[in-house]
Amino acid sequence: MAAVAAAADYAVLPVGAVEWHGPHLPLGTDLILAEGFAAEAGGAGGPAAEAGGAGGPAAGAGGSSSPAAGAGGAVASAAGSASAARSSGDTTTGFPGPRGVLFPAVPYAACPGQTRPWPGTVSIRPEIAVGYLADVIEGIVAAGFPRLLIVNGHDANMSTVRAAMEWVSGRRTASLLLVNWFQLVTPAETTDLYGPLTARGHGGAYETSGVLGFDPGAVRLDAVTDLPPKPKLPVGHPYVLVESRPDPWQGWSGHISLASEAAGRQVRATAGARLREIVAAWVAAPPPAPPTADPLPDVAADGPAPTAGDPTAADGATGGDR
Repeated sequence: MAAVAAAADYAVLPVGAVEWHGPHLPLGTDLILAEGFAAEAGGAGGPAAEAGGAGGPAAGAGGSSSPAAGAGGAVASAAGSASAARSSGDTTTGFPGPRGVLFPAVPYAACPGQTRPWPGTVSIRPEIAVGYLADVIEGIVAAGFPRLLIVNGHDANMSTVRAAMEWVSGRRTASLLLVNWFQLVTPAETTDLYGPLTARGHGGAYETSGVLGFDPGAVRLDAVTDLPPKPKLPVGHPYVLVESRPDPWQGWSGHISLASEAAGRQVRATAGARLREIVAAWVAAPPPAPPTADPLPDVAADGPAPTAGDPTAADGATGGDR
């Protein structure tokens, strides 16, 4: 393990969900996408080993999942042998670039009220999710991986993962990077790809195409007809709107007729390339300083801290020149 950590530039943790996405998509949709793009992080054209069986039956719950092969050159398994992990990350193998170690995915997540009643959704409480993720993240950092890339496939994870990252970063020296694959292709680009009809959304054409880009056999395009989603607010400013149940809604919505395997390959290529750009810039950046439990200046060298009634305390001075 020590040799694997020493040879790696970063670790990778996919986070997904087991959640209803409609009868056309598997319950493991978010896992397929998180694990697939996690493997893409390492560089074009190389192998990607699954850690501890990631990419297996759990990822394809409700469907089938083929392991994401390698547009990730230097992504090796955290559960594999040290020699295998080193060789897949070694520049002598012909796969240059940052070297990553892929940890088993976090499969279960807090799911929104809009999908919890639908068949197959397995949801955990948000407060449980934050604590669980904090333990997983801290465990990976403690194992010798101060740089951790978290690749997200489930939108609701953005808040719970972020909260867990903030907690760990105050306890350990760590650089924690969270990337949501869904945001790596812009709304303008999905409009260019799919046309003016709404393609983004839960179980919609964009997400369906993403799964088609990794595991075409897991998708049943003939299982549904289009269910046009509720229009967004007619403003250009960012916002977050959470409602009990949008209408129309069947635990999913979208123009599935716009999805295709060709579009999925394009989404995979575009999002994968951007993820690798982010990783390369992140690994090249200076590491952070250790956290501190005492953010206040050390006044020991200047004498005791001022007490109540000390006139030097009025403007924050503690004695001596600063």
